[in-house]
Amino acid sequence: MANSKILLTGGAGFIGSHVLEALLREGHEVVVVDNLDPYYAVESKRKNLSDVSKRGDFEVIEGGIESRDTIEQLCKHSFQAIIHLAAKAGVRPSLEDPTGYYETNVMGTLRLLELAQKKGIQRFILGSSSSVYGDNPNRPWKESDADLAPISPYASSKLAAEQMGHVFSKLYDIQFIALRFFTVFGPRQRPDLAIRKFIELTEERKPITVFGDGSTSRDYTYVGDIVSGIMAALKYEGIKKFEVFNLGQGSPVTLSEMVAVVGEALGLDPIINRQDFQPGDVNHTLADISRAKTALAYQPTTKLREGVEVLLAWRKNWNRSSE
Repeated sequence: MANSKILLTGGAGFIGSHVLEALLREGHEVVVVDNLDPYYAVESKRKNLSDVSKRGDFEVIEGGIESRDTIEQLCKHSFQAIIHLAAKAGVRPSLEDPTGYYETNVMGTLRLLELAQKKGIQRFILGSSSSVYGDNPNRPWKESDADLAPISPYASSKLAAEQMGHVFSKLYDIQFIALRFFTVFGPRQRPDLAIRKFIELTEERKPITVFGDGSTSRDYTYVGDIVSGIMAALKYEGIKKFEVFNLGQGSPVTLSEMVAVVGEALGLDPIINRQDFQPGDVNHTLADISRAKTALAYQPTTKLREGVEVLLAWRKNWNRSSE
């Protein structure tokens, strides 16, 4: 799918801006849709787009994917593929606004699938989430796991988006690929996400709020590895019309271990403020990435400590350029 015209939703965000860079490097024509949601600083998203613009030209449409006006603008284009990363993010905020999460993550996906049907777009890649597995005790989590039971509105909205994709793949011959991301971190990471937040609090000598006893674990995955999986999905030539792949590191890191890595990288002792476990959070995540390895040649290469070092270097450059 070389030199194709790609619709990229959420292209101003953390993962999306890295995917945008990768698409431009490969010579694709890209239209970005992003509503620049003020969930975190809009200036950060504009800076992401500004930084990527040094790599090449692309069009930006500011608007929500759930908006008919946005879809009407997109109907003027002819795309070969959709990479859909736009979403209301975060487990805990979804507890406060389940309706908003449904409107963006489910209805927005439906609008894009209708666009794909209308315009004959045959490749649709969805950025899904490991949260769809719920608090499944059978780790590592496999795409074949049945009876998925999400435990937050965010997680439920992601699973509903996958299921809507399954329907359209069957009815309209769209190749729909859902990529379940596992705890992504790295440069341009959202400031509310744990690793970046913990770095900044430790640097400022402020306490880190740790929920539970530190034994919970996550499958931390470097953003560059996630991007490699997305780009592989864009080229994927499998014959099935509906596919699901886990994109993770494939190894668990406890919360206590992650905090220790942050402290070691900074040369500082983090200050811990321990709180009770939070509703909607799962205890452990761990991806079985064997299917992605086989079908997509996906091979994550960046471990937590190395990725944290890259994130620290990016923050220093970002802070200097923002002064």
